[in-house]
Amino acid sequence: MLFEQHTVDASRGLVKRFHPAQYRAARTVEILTRRPFPAFRPHRLLQEQPIYYLGNHLTFVPSGTDVRPPSYSRALDYELELGFVLARPLLDATPEEATAAIGGFVLVNDLSARDVQRREMASGFGPQKSKHFASSMSDVLVTADEVLPHVDALRGRVVVNGEVVAEVSTAGMRWSLGEVLAHASRSERLLPGELFATGTLPGGSGMETGRWIGPGDELELVLDGVGRVVHRVLPS
Repeated sequence: MLFEQHTVDASRGLVKRFHPAQYRAARTVEILTRRPFPAFRPHRLLQEQPIYYLGNHLTFVPSGTDVRPPSYSRALDYELELGFVLARPLLDATPEEATAAIGGFVLVNDLSARDVQRREMASGFGPQKSKHFASSMSDVLVTADEVLPHVDALRGRVVVNGEVVAEVSTAGMRWSLGEVLAHASRSERLLPGELFATGTLPGGSGMETGRWIGPGDELELVLDGVGRVVHRVLPS
């Protein structure tokens, strides 16, 4: 989101097409003030940094790697997620086709800088530097036939310094994995080897439990039948 005028014009055009009554009210305000309607302008964060979202495959590290908070954050968090990897390409797939294309599963740890994420999410454009500084995964891929039959009944836990701080489960997903992949493949080719993740399992982050991690902590994330991720947290 580098061009402010593009944001103003695109927002105005979207509202005009899909919310005509709101557009008329907004245009009245613009005529009276001779300024863009506030909601059409990009978030003020754009004045402080580029606003974008990126999932960076180059910053993935394996289980056992020491991790540290990024230099710009004081709120490192973990996120226990079920990851799934494509074995076949997809394009405009049905949920059934998409499910059949899953080749295997891993445990994903989506490390997050929560203090940075809060401000980035308020921009309306999603997380950026709060997410792609590092992620990790278990080091063995479990084949789909071992996991899919009970993919919504997996159980796991978060362990910090040898203490179980949370029990987690894959029960209660709003959309199936097939539906997720089918949506992602709409007019977009997905390739073998691409990694997706469910998002954090309930209880699978320090933000939920209040058990944040910091320098010296030993973190262990486990999803039974899928994998295990361990890290030691270093000073930033």
